[in-house]
Amino acid sequence: MKEIIVIKNRSDLGAGTRGSDLGIDAIEIAAINQDNDFFNLYEYEDIKTENEKIYNKVDNLFAKRIENIYNVCSRLSDSVTKNLKKNKFPIVLSGDHSSALGTISGIKSTYPQKTLGVVWIDAHADIHSPYTTPSGNVHGMPLAAALADDHLMFKTNDVPQKTVELWEKIKNIGVKERKIEPENIVYFGVRDTEPAEDNILSTNTIKNYSVAEMRYRGFEQCLQEAVKRLDQCDIIYISFDVDSMDCDLVSRGTGTPVSKGFDIDEVKSIIDAFIQTKKIACFEIVEVNPTLDNKGNKIAEAAFEVLNSTTKNIEKIIGKKEEMHSY
Repeated sequence: MKEIIVIKNRSDLGAGTRGSDLGIDAIEIAAINQDNDFFNLYEYEDIKTENEKIYNKVDNLFAKRIENIYNVCSRLSDSVTKNLKKNKFPIVLSGDHSSALGTISGIKSTYPQKTLGVVWIDAHADIHSPYTTPSGNVHGMPLAAALADDHLMFKTNDVPQKTVELWEKIKNIGVKERKIEPENIVYFGVRDTEPAEDNILSTNTIKNYSVAEMRYRGFEQCLQEAVKRLDQCDIIYISFDVDSMDCDLVSRGTGTPVSKGFDIDEVKSIIDAFIQTKKIACFEIVEVNPTLDNKGNKIAEAAFEVLNSTTKNIEKIIGKKEEMHSY
């Protein structure tokens, strides 16, 4: 039987708006206010951050604070690898979404011969590179780094050599070069993209299940299809960005809120469909920003509801060792 470990990564250096470093504490407060002892039930580990670097002058305009993000993602990768090798199941709670590169790198480092699938529940594609980014915020780049793809076909930025060197370095965390294949990424809820990202998704034929499509065609049909898309994957990582939820329905407590997203139950149904494959290696929640919450601590409460429900469903699977796929 596997045991769950909660990995807490309070870094928010990759975001354009400060405050997601407080997201984990907000989720814990949500649990406390519900008299839920979730955070007393599991072993946890804190990742050393470098959030104080936010006060430094930005040197790499097309990949802001990339050197510090490299350090944090490297630590997160090492933590994920260490715990997977100890036969633990990592649940990662992070600040901004640049963390996903560290998590993916740690999984792939542990299972270099396995095919890794990525379930990306998000309002944003996060597949920019320094060559295409309009903002320079690295939380919009983790999938490009994991794909080791610069997307030079859609280049708009002349990137300085120092940034190029750091970008090459960050792409090689855990294992060198490509960690995932584009056909093994499935998006859910992406609805706020730039033209470069639209071209990248189209060129790589990456499937995005929009909120409208899933409601029109039915969640069951879409999820069966999505699971089949990743059928060739040996292991699966699920990344849940809270901005995938409808900011008008739930809360605006995230750095880049977008309307017309999922509700809480819809998110839970997406996650559970992939848990039932018994291939899940890691689950991550990102981008809770309580400083922007227009409804008290609502975004963290929603995140905790998803976390609590998902953890229970994971435990049903990892508690049945004989039914688990062999990684």
